[in-house]
Amino acid sequence: MQDTLYYVHDPMCSWCWGFEPTRRELFAALAEGMDIRRLVGGLAPDSEVPMPHSMREMLQQTWRRIEQTIPGTRFNYDFWTNNEPRRSTYPANRAVLAARAQGAESSMH
Repeated sequence: MQDTLYYVHDPMCSWCWGFEPTRRELFAALAEGMDIRRLVGGLAPDSEVPMPHSMREMLQQTWRRIEQTIPGTRFNYDFWTNNEPRRSTYPANRAVLAARAQGAESSMH
């Protein structure tokens, strides 16, 4: 009987993005001896409401902290000026589940 690792993540999570290279490395090292189960979980419900300015600033500050903490991690700050961000991560989670159903989840990383 193999041990099971449950990896719970949100594809829109900034920290998950930052640690993605480490996650790939870890999963590759564990692939032979462990059953890895990926679970997606949304950090925010569906919403069409624009993200409050204070949250936008907090998230940009979080991105800067992640870039300082995890060498090589970069974010595209054009997102904040070229879009009207919403606090909604469910669409990204559903996209991962749809890709999984088609056998294409790994291509989303």
